[in-house]
Amino acid sequence: MLKKIILFLCVVLSGFLVWSLFLKPYDYLVTFKVNTIPGVVNQSLKLWNSSIEGAKIEASEDLFDLKQIVSYNDSTFQYHYHIEPINDSTSLVNVYVTDMEHSFQNRLTHPFSHTDFEKRVKNSMVDFSDKLKEHISRFKVKIEGESEIKEVFCAFVSIESKQIEKAMGMMQNYNLLSSTLIANKIELNGRPFISVNNWDMKNDRIQYDFCYPIKNNDSLFQHPMISFKKINRKKALKAIYNGNYITSDRAWYALLNYAEKNNIAVEKKPFEVFHNNPNMGGDELQWITEIYMPIAN
Repeated sequence: MLKKIILFLCVVLSGFLVWSLFLKPYDYLVTFKVNTIPGVVNQSLKLWNSSIEGAKIEASEDLFDLKQIVSYNDSTFQYHYHIEPINDSTSLVNVYVTDMEHSFQNRLTHPFSHTDFEKRVKNSMVDFSDKLKEHISRFKVKIEGESEIKEVFCAFVSIESKQIEKAMGMMQNYNLLSSTLIANKIELNGRPFISVNNWDMKNDRIQYDFCYPIKNNDSLFQHPMISFKKINRKKALKAIYNGNYITSDRAWYALLNYAEKNNIAVEKKPFEVFHNNPNMGGDELQWITEIYMPIAN
């Protein structure tokens, strides 16, 4: 009986060693929970990655899987992030890490000692987790449910940029729009807004119109960069975002998450109405943006 138990344990141990040394698709696993949705983790990871020398992101087709390659002096690490939603406000992040030059050595020594590889991975993941928690503390999103985008006539400038550069594009065209409208004695008729026409989620690029609501008349001016259009009334999901306009797209992901949970078909063409002038400064958590995601017909 004892021999059978010993034989069984040897088989189990041998199987574990074969899996651990040769078959396991990663060298090390880090797991942590965060109080936010996968879209926010996705964008925060890409922002954090841009601050690391020798790092690049290989994005997948969805929000939940990303691969990061980080080159160090002596090694190249692959971090494979899998982001899993637990509920409406919590996500589980699994990070599968492989040292692409010293994989076998790490697998062999990891069970018996704390290697430099393990320390480096832990330090980098603590840094990311801390940066993510800090970012989450700097904005708020409140879903208000079904609403509508109101009909409005506007003057606008069309802009194409990276998603993270949305606010910069607005700032670069703010004086052009405002000064030209004032010079032509055009009466404003509401708060400035943006209307996204195309959102390339894989590459984090958007094409959008930065708009000033105006009163329509028969004597509108002509300008090589400024155009006019009417926004038609449309049903939409609405959220209130408090925070810096640079990251107001965090509310886009919250609305997509809400739409999926409630089986509501939406058009991925966010619409943002800005209540505050960033040039006036103040507490960013007091800035208000109305965020809409149009409901599909």
